[in-house]
Amino acid sequence: MLEQIRSHLQEISCDVFISTHRTHRRYLTKFTGSAGLVWIGLDSKILVTDFRYTEQAGEQSPDWEIVLLQPTLEETMARLIEEQQVRRIAFESEHITVEQLTKWQEKFEAVEFVPTKTWVAQLRQVKTQEEIDKIAAAAKITVQALTALVPQIKPGVTEIELALELEYTMRRLGAEAVAFDPIVGSGPRGALPHAIPGDRKIQAGDFIVIDMGCVYQGYCSDLTRTFVVGRPDPKQLEIYHIVLEAQLAALNALKPGLSGKEVDSVAREIIKNAGYDQHFGHSLGHGVGLEIHEEPRLSQFNEEPLAPGMVVTVEPGIYLPGWGGVRIEDLVVVTEEGCRILTELTKELVIIE
Repeated sequence: MLEQIRSHLQEISCDVFISTHRTHRRYLTKFTGSAGLVWIGLDSKILVTDFRYTEQAGEQSPDWEIVLLQPTLEETMARLIEEQQVRRIAFESEHITVEQLTKWQEKFEAVEFVPTKTWVAQLRQVKTQEEIDKIAAAAKITVQALTALVPQIKPGVTEIELALELEYTMRRLGAEAVAFDPIVGSGPRGALPHAIPGDRKIQAGDFIVIDMGCVYQGYCSDLTRTFVVGRPDPKQLEIYHIVLEAQLAALNALKPGLSGKEVDSVAREIIKNAGYDQHFGHSLGHGVGLEIHEEPRLSQFNEEPLAPGMVVTVEPGIYLPGWGGVRIEDLVVVTEEGCRILTELTKELVIIE
């Protein structure tokens, strides 16, 4: 990955690439502390951090030169700029504020700051086997936690109680954190794609949309299933099976070389033909890794081809205001032949008796 960044530096005639973004810092150096600057030159790789983290940085990033931030980031950068005779610095425009950039430009008048975008994000799209293994472990914990929750879903239990149980169970099974606050939308609240669990009690006849994920060794998982309390009525069966058909078709189509737009269109066309295209307003999926939402996107706007090693969600849904919703989501890794599902769990409609 450093070779690719250095190649970019040469292409734009810059001496150094810097990053203060926490996720990118971890990806490049494996350092997990909350403060630090990554400094990559054509023949240097430096991790700047403060006194709290110097020992940790040395342990987690043994191949990097660790520089103590002292007394300020700007003073430390000034020393590096002088030592390496730096004249042009590439920075991540999407992660540096105008205020911070202005401060640097005023401090270092002889240095030109050159904006870049997505260098590290592009690298992160294709996962190593080590990364895939960690995501798969997070996915396994998520599946186990949801499986354990099913017997506790019953009339009278509140959405927030189910969400709290999911959080506790994932942590008990080895997760270091939740990847995002669990989504539990019951009855008409299932029409909210990102429903915040509340004190609504589960009732007979409800659809319940549960979207959840955890973090394992820094890597995230994502899974959604929709359940029904009691025997489903014809409309519930209709909506559920349209979404299931769309998801299975997208999974079957997904393979290297197809764009995110093309995969999205497979599912979207099925929902459109069923007459519910106005009720599927989000993209089909997104990348998952160190962040729960990252590139690539399975959306109508992404024409970039997928590649083996990318990890994405496939999550079509239909949401009807005042009635409820259905979403079915799996986390998959793109393979040479197609894709492999990491969230192995039944997609048949589970009926809570």
